[in-house]
Amino acid sequence: MQYKHAFHAGNFADVHKHIALLQLIHQLSRKAKGFLLLDTHAGAGQYDLGGTDARQSGESHAGIARLQQAATGSATVHPAIADYLSRIDRFRATSGSRHLYPGSPLLAASALRAGDVCIAIESQAQISRALQRAFDQHGALFELLPRVENVDGYAAIKRLLPPTLRRGLVLIDPPYEAADEEKNIAAALGDGITRFESGVFVLWYPIKRQHEADLFTARLLRGISRPTLTLEMCINPADHSAGLNGSGMLVINPPWQFDVDAQGWQPQLLQLLGGTGEATVKWLIHE
Repeated sequence: MQYKHAFHAGNFADVHKHIALLQLIHQLSRKAKGFLLLDTHAGAGQYDLGGTDARQSGESHAGIARLQQAATGSATVHPAIADYLSRIDRFRATSGSRHLYPGSPLLAASALRAGDVCIAIESQAQISRALQRAFDQHGALFELLPRVENVDGYAAIKRLLPPTLRRGLVLIDPPYEAADEEKNIAAALGDGITRFESGVFVLWYPIKRQHEADLFTARLLRGISRPTLTLEMCINPADHSAGLNGSGMLVINPPWQFDVDAQGWQPQLLQLLGGTGEATVKWLIHE
């Protein structure tokens, strides 16, 4: 794999994805019973936005940096956005670096409770070790002890589902580099739902052309009948010439009121990021 998330860390898609993930965790945490958080493509856990890769791409300037600046000058910030920004601040405080950006596994672990379980999967050994170091570094921010596994994320779905806790959230966030990525995603979703019908499955996907994204999600849902919605936030108008126009989250079995909550924070996030596209919540399969 040639993909290096350090080039894209903290961009608008990361911001969108991470706020949505935190809100899913908050919704599931309304019930006292614990749940499993399984991140199938966890990555290194944290990234240096002042490093060579991040500075070369400059993507974080239009993402987390722009959001922080805009939120500071905004009279009212939606609680979902404010919670996300406060977590970024806490991670930076424990690291001593104002350039640190925590990835999905660290942000998720910071929102989980002692009775929950966090398993972060990373297939590349070197990156897996970096993830473990990141968890160790920020241990004071977690109520639980996250577990890192250096295995294939798709295979982990078969092995770890259904969870003993009987409740769970599975995040699938692949790099979309492999030629058979869509095939692997479809198989993972189908097998995961068969094993764990009530589980919340979340897939992040890039939006380059809206029509292509619509066809992609439709293909993935063939044979799936569980309630499903998408959150999509497009920084640019549909089919803009930019390489990445938007960020999408496909959510199967979304928690109650998750859609209503997203209708509040997504439009404000788009506005704060200076986007000119749309932020939508669409039910593809109704409850």
